[in-house]
Amino acid sequence: MKRTVLETRRQVMSAVVCDYPGGRECAAARLGLPLKKLDNHVYECAGSRPLTDEQIHLLEQASGTTHYPDYVAALYGGVFVPIANPDELDNVELYERSIETAVKRGAVDQIIAKALADGEIDAGEAKAILEAHRRHMAARHTEVNAVIVLHQDATRRD
Repeated sequence: MKRTVLETRRQVMSAVVCDYPGGRECAAARLGLPLKKLDNHVYECAGSRPLTDEQIHLLEQASGTTHYPDYVAALYGGVFVPIANPDELDNVELYERSIETAVKRGAVDQIIAKALADGEIDAGEAKAILEAHRRHMAARHTEVNAVIVLHQDATRRD
């Protein structure tokens, strides 16, 4: 996943609605809102409040995105890492996660090497490095968590 963390709640709401299967019309229907009212909530027009956390969560559950928790975690300098589902894990999945982590670490190293080519790191390069690093750390945390979940004593999972 190569997308960056969105910087404003409005960007998050827009991305969630755009990523919803079927687009804005289906997202509006899922929330029981007319399309114009959904647009007003997303863009905070006509005195409308933004979508609630619950509404955003409902839409993201259906689309499989994590824009909102990524955004909130980034506000606190962290990363969002979903908990692994033990029913969906096996050793092949663990191997795939380890490869994904290695790829993301390599991307960080490549960005750093490219940035250092001229002897210094500017603000844009620093932002790119930190974004790639955030993705790497999230992947690594996901990988480690999955190993624990898969190999944890089944009686202690509950």
